[in-house]
Amino acid sequence: MGRVRQFIDVKGHKFWTLFDTGARNTYVVPAVAALLVPTRLTKPFSTALGGSVKKANETAVFEGKIERHLFATQVMVLKEIGRDEEGKEIQILFGALAMQQWGIRPIPDEERLDLSHFTTEFVEF
Repeated sequence: MGRVRQFIDVKGHKFWTLFDTGARNTYVVPAVAALLVPTRLTKPFSTALGGSVKKANETAVFEGKIERHLFATQVMVLKEIGRDEEGKEIQILFGALAMQQWGIRPIPDEERLDLSHFTTEFVEF
């Protein structure tokens, strides 16, 4: 069984992304945050990723494109997220809340995403 990893487009730049249903939030590294408008947090948030505790001092609204599908979600900025099994730096960790919000379903057995339920409009009651 594999993990779903692929590139996400952010303002014309490609970033290596891990889609992780085990992570609640979405995280980006400073290279991605440089293309966004980060906001300094009043108090840093701590998160345990990859066996260590990391602190996020900034948050941002993250707009990007997954296989031609546009999305926007909140992210926390971390100095580093970690590396995948092949040693490649993970620049974006796309978490469960954002996947649920946008109808993204990872298929780990096939190492791909199911975007057939991708949200194109929101209906609020």
